[in-house]
This record gives sequence, structure tokens and C-alpha cells, in this order.
Amino acid sequence: MEALAAWQYLAIALIFVWSGFVRTSLGFGGAVLSLPFLLLVLDQPLVFLPIIAIQLLIFSSWIAWNGHRQLVAENGGRPPAEGNIDWAYLWRAMKVMIVPKLIGVVGLLTLPGHVMTSIIFVIVMVYAVGYVLDRPFRSNSRWVDALLLALGGYVSGTSLIGAPLIVAVFATHVAAHQLRDTLFVLWFILVLIKMVSFLIAGVDLQLIHQLWLLPCALVGHLLGERAHRYLVGSRANLYFRVLGAVLILVSVVGLLTSLR
Repeated sequence: MEALAAWQYLAIALIFVWSGFVRTSLGFGGAVLSLPFLLLVLDQPLVFLPIIAIQLLIFSSWIAWNGHRQLVAENGGRPPAEGNIDWAYLWRAMKVMIVPKLIGVVGLLTLPGHVMTSIIFVIVMVYAVGYVLDRPFRSNSRWVDALLLALGGYVSGTSLIGAPLIVAVFATHVAAHQLRDTLFVLWFILVLIKMVSFLIAGVDLQLIHQLWLLPCALVGHLLGERAHRYLVGSRANLYFRVLGAVLILVSVVGLLTSLR
């Protein structure tokens, strides 16, 4: 990252605060809802992607471990019967996603970007509207769920827009109190694979800029923790309603960008 103007540094710092807040409060969206703003400040995606990826590895592992510790403390120091992560569904999903993910990472199969983007965001919209109306759409078909997860895995290997589709499927199978931490373990695995590809390709990881951007993300993370506790504790199923609204926002922006 070359020398920037003072306003650019300030804007980037505030965007990373926003990124940390969204990621921690919802369990996804830290990249997809911040990268467009970052590119308005500096149009160099490979500058920001490694920074976002490293932060995701740090905060996802922290959140998942902290959630486990809290449950153990609440259970008198003993591991609870039901943890903060739905390992059973996570491993089932990973078996479906891992091969498409690797295909996307190495670029063995290339599909038209605008067509793929449009299909993904239309599917996500169907799920998202159901969450907002508190009537979640369920495919009632393991094959449909597997197809959507495979598509999400492939797209997550090629770009950052796979998360909304993956979240839409996970949210219909994982309990609300386990959803965020389960997603963070999934993101850790998927991003770790992406980081390996960065290292192989010789991409600059921009480690020096973590010295001032990681604290910015930490501020957003702390605010996001409070927001997440409020959403999950709501009696009106507010967490899924907000999740659906954010998915709709992401989908509309994604479709408009694709059509443009």
C-alpha cells in the first residue's frame, strides 16, 4: 500500500471498524460489506483481501473459543451437552463444499462472472425474504441443499460472494444460538485454504498494516459482540430478521453491480 492522503487512512480505518462490527454481530459480511467501500478509497483488491483474511482467522478462532469457554463456565466448569458449534452439520457441509472450494481456488473451472453472481443473489433473496417474514424457506431436499452448498463453496474459492449463499443454507439447519460460532469455524477453514493460495501465488500479505488496522477491527468486534447478544436474546426472533435484511441488502447491491 503506497503512501496515501490523511483522509484515505481515516476512511480505511473506519471501514475496518465497520467490517469488525458486521462480522461479529452477524457471523458473516465483514468482507462483502466492507470491500466495496475500501475499493472506493483505493482500487486495489489484493491489498485488502489478505488483511481481511488474516483478521478473519484471528477473530473467528477467538469468537469460537470464547463461546465454548462461556458455555463451560455457565455449566459449572463442565463441557455442556450441546456446545456453541454444530459440529455434525458443519462436517456434513464441508464434505459437500471442499471439492468445489478447491476447484474455485485453483481456477480449474471458470463460469461467466455476471451469470454466476445473478444466480447466487436471486437464490439468496428467496431465503432472505423468508427470514424477514419469520417464515424461513426450507428446500426439504438434501440434494438441493447440497447443490447450494457446492455452489457456495465454489464461489467462495473464486471470490468473496459465496458467504451469503452458505449462510442462507446453514441458517435453516443450525440453531440460532449456534449459528454464528458454527459459521466462524467454517470461515476459518475456508479462509485458511484461501491463505495457502495467497502464499503459493506470492501475494503480499500486508502484515505491516495489521499494526493499525487490527485495533480498528477490534473496536468493531467489541461493539459487534454487544449487538449480537442483543439480537440473539430478542424474543421476536430479531437475529434472523436482521440476518435476512442484511442478505437482501447484499443481494440487491450484488445484482445491481452485476447488471452494471
